[in-house]
Amino acid sequence: MFKRLKIKKGDLVVVTSGDNKGKQGRVSEVDRASDRVIVEGLNMVTKHRKPSAANPQGGIEKKEAGMHLSNLMVMDAKGNATRVGRRKNAEGKLERYSKKSGEGLK
Repeated sequence: MFKRLKIKKGDLVVVTSGDNKGKQGRVSEVDRASDRVIVEGLNMVTKHRKPSAANPQGGIEKKEAGMHLSNLMVMDAKGNATRVGRRKNAEGKLERYSKKSGEGLK
């Protein structure tokens, strides 16, 4: 059983610590087993690829590496880094909302 995470695919996040501190990006992938997230354009690493049938040239490629959830905060509609809560909306469905502004998150 995986735990419920505050960050979802498609969220706009800001990095709170590490080499990319202060940078923003959109979440492209979430790994709930290891609590890691891949953010577009952040935490770039260099991979050396051996020539293969699919890639006969081989070479060096840059790609995003995972970063731990604890180093990220969700951005709300106003552009503020915020914690995330859950509450029932008018229709009785659960929604995520910004603890800082009180507005719902998409």
